[in-house]
Amino acid sequence: MLQENDQKCIDECLKCMQACNLCYDACLKEDNVKMMASCIRLNRECADICSFAAEAMSRNSEFVKHICGMCVEICQTCGAECDKHKATHCQECAEACHECAETCQKMIG
Repeated sequence: MLQENDQKCIDECLKCMQACNLCYDACLKEDNVKMMASCIRLNRECADICSFAAEAMSRNSEFVKHICGMCVEICQTCGAECDKHKATHCQECAEACHECAETCQKMIG
């Protein structure tokens, strides 16, 4: 059975994954896609690790602390990149990334 902190972290990871996927899609539609390349790349990495972290927590993986540690690092990096852009989708993604990183960090201690 999952503990409350685990469930909150899973929820934040899934929320971040969705925000990153939305940002990724919106960035591809920007006029200057080349300028958004780093953001797009990080959105993909972040969405993938958030999904993987949620899965690992759901199955009580023995590696969950390591996976969530990577999730913290990637979410912080993606959030910092999205913070650089004024587009609403980037700002919303940055917020989700920062919240996810904070929640995962608390969960792993």
